[in-house]
Amino acid sequence: MSAVLKVTKRDSFKNSDLTELRNAGKLPAVVYGYKVENTAISVDEIALVKTIREVGRNGIIELDIEGNKQKVVLSDYQSDFLKDEIIHADFLAVNMSEELTVDVAVHLIGEAEGSKEGGVVQTVLHELSISAKPNDIPESFEVDVTDLAIGESFNIEDLRSKYDVTINHEDEETIVSVLAPRTEEEIEELEEEVGAGEAGADDAGSEESTEDTDGESESAEEKA
Repeated sequence: MSAVLKVTKRDSFKNSDLTELRNAGKLPAVVYGYKVENTAISVDEIALVKTIREVGRNGIIELDIEGNKQKVVLSDYQSDFLKDEIIHADFLAVNMSEELTVDVAVHLIGEAEGSKEGGVVQTVLHELSISAKPNDIPESFEVDVTDLAIGESFNIEDLRSKYDVTINHEDEETIVSVLAPRTEEEIEELEEEVGAGEAGADDAGSEESTEDTDGESESAEEKA
C-alpha cells in the first residue's frame, strides 16, 4: 500500500528559516537512497501524520518532489516529546525489487489463559528485525496469546511460518511469556529488600547531614 505525499525542495538551513518553516506547519526533512541524491525538502506536518496513519510506520510512500515521484519509506524521524510533534523526518528512497531490513512492532491479541489464573503476561520483544521487499513488510506482527498458560511462551519459531519474510532472530528467542504470580513469601522478600534499600539511603543521608554539622561546628570554633 502506498500514498502520495507532496513535498518541496529547500535550500536554506538557517535556524531562523527552520523556525519560520515549523511555525508555518511545515517540517524540514531529507530524502536519500536508491537513485536519489541527498535532497533537503520540506513537508506539511499534518499531511505526513495522515500518510503514516494510512500506510503504517513501514509503508511505502510516493514522494512527489515538485513533480518528480519517488517511492520511499520513512527511515527515521525526530520528535519533540514535550510538544508531542514531529520536528524532522528522513525518507529512504527504495528499490521495490530489493529487500530492506527494518524493525516491525509486535501487537498482542487476546487474553492469555494464564492471566485469568493470576499469571503475568510479559512481552520480551516489542519489535522484531526483519528483511523483506518493501511491499512485503507487514505493518505489525500479530501474536495471539489466548492459549498461553502460566509458564508457557510464544517464541520466534512459533511466528516464523505465519509470515513470508525473513525474521532476523533465533528460533528460541521469546516474544512473550506468561509468568507465575508471585507468592506471598516473594512479595514479602521484595518489600523487605525495598525497605532495606530505603533505610540505607536514609542512613547515608543522616551521615552526610552529621558530617556537614560537624564541619560547620569546626569552622565556627576556628573563627572563635
